[in-house]
Amino acid sequence: MIKNFEKIKTLSDLKKSGYVSRSIKEEMRENLIASLRGNKNPFSGIIGYDETVIPDIQSSILSRHNLILLGLRGQAKTKIARLMVNLLDEYMPIIEGSELNDDPLNPISRYGKDKLAEFGDNTPIEWISRDERYTEKLATPDVTIADLIGDVDPIKAASLKLPYSDERVIHFGLIPRSHRGIFVINELPDLQARIQVALFNILQEKDVQIRGFKVRLHLDVQFIFTANPEDYTNRGSIVTPLKDRIDSQILTHYPKSLKISKQITQTEAKLTEDQNKSVIPNELVKDLVEQISFEARESEYVDSKSGVSARLTISAYENLISTAERRMLINNEKKTTPRISDFIGVIPSITGKVELVYEGEQEGPFKVANILISKAIRTQFEHYFPSPDLIKKKKLENPYQEIITWFNKGNSVDLLTTISDNDYKSILDLVPGLQKVVDKYVPDLDTHELYLFMEFLLHGLAEYSLLSKHHIEFGTKFKDMLSSMFSNQVEDENDQDYFNDDDYKY
Repeated sequence: MIKNFEKIKTLSDLKKSGYVSRSIKEEMRENLIASLRGNKNPFSGIIGYDETVIPDIQSSILSRHNLILLGLRGQAKTKIARLMVNLLDEYMPIIEGSELNDDPLNPISRYGKDKLAEFGDNTPIEWISRDERYTEKLATPDVTIADLIGDVDPIKAASLKLPYSDERVIHFGLIPRSHRGIFVINELPDLQARIQVALFNILQEKDVQIRGFKVRLHLDVQFIFTANPEDYTNRGSIVTPLKDRIDSQILTHYPKSLKISKQITQTEAKLTEDQNKSVIPNELVKDLVEQISFEARESEYVDSKSGVSARLTISAYENLISTAERRMLINNEKKTTPRISDFIGVIPSITGKVELVYEGEQEGPFKVANILISKAIRTQFEHYFPSPDLIKKKKLENPYQEIITWFNKGNSVDLLTTISDNDYKSILDLVPGLQKVVDKYVPDLDTHELYLFMEFLLHGLAEYSLLSKHHIEFGTKFKDMLSSMFSNQVEDENDQDYFNDDDYKY
């Protein structure tokens, strides 16, 4: 990058500065080399790809390749593409007024060549920032060749009083205007096949053809495409010759661990300053939010080919915090901790972001969402407490017996979603043995965390069928299993509707 570039106003000044033209791919390659040697990360904010996707991208750039990012939705493909601008020079010189970013030392447009012929070394120069050199287009069925490459503009021909055979009547599309920059096409399979064919020459021979014009523009563009494998069958496909001309295909993936997934959510979630101050989440609820997406990706009810976007956990976490905040505001409290019962507010984030298979459609999105939350609770339960299944299998002493016995005596607990912190604690304190188990297996908790884990213990025991759990209006009722089964049988005999565990468990 030339120092004091703002003082360079003409082609003569540019030549004296020692400026040397480079292709866009050479520029990105050299800047990446400098970043690697300086131990800098041009892809800051991309989490979980350090050992997989990012090295592949860097190798492709070093090879000066056009590339395609292939992966399911919500795998940061577009975000990666937008970060590519970090590999461009901060500013780049062009001939002043050029719509094709003409290189002052090597113009390609009629406008640029005419300017150079008229002014010579006095040709005016302007500088554009790296952000102005990035162009992005979402591929949709209505995209035309004129949009991407260009077309004859009759209004321009009339105003300039030029015949259609004159190159100056051409209105250039997005790709020529991206000369010496990055051009991204998102969801490439959605582009009609005939439009994809029009890209052949640009990728290989690097020239364009517009209607009958014999115009050859040696375009210098770094192409980046994104695609979802599911698109190949659902909406379209990438034509084989075009795929052959894309040098590198890079496969993206979902986070491979809960820890990485949680880092992504905490980085991307948009919370207000008030929410950050007043709603203090425990790591347990953060893990549960992430676990939901992991369970969804393995669920028999969810279409695995469609994928489960990272946006599910981000919006779910935001909704969880907002649900806890709403409860806090209703009770006129200053601070609160999200509860397990607050996960009722996460359901809208799940139902709109998972594609269900036939079995899932039969169950319904609301029930599937509850099933996923239930499975997340069951999976996380064993990270903190002994597995009831293992206790039963090995015939060990049951640490939950005092709790189960209390419920077996006909006692029950109603946890409403909007109760105050004081009422919440008072209700949980009614269950003997609950705090003792938490103190034993999850020690050194503050007061808010203690009661969160006490509630979590009740939900976990219900998931292992040691207690029953029913949705009631505005909350959840915990009872013993035997009376629940008997009540269920009586209700069935009387042909009355009954909200049982299987229908509304979470």
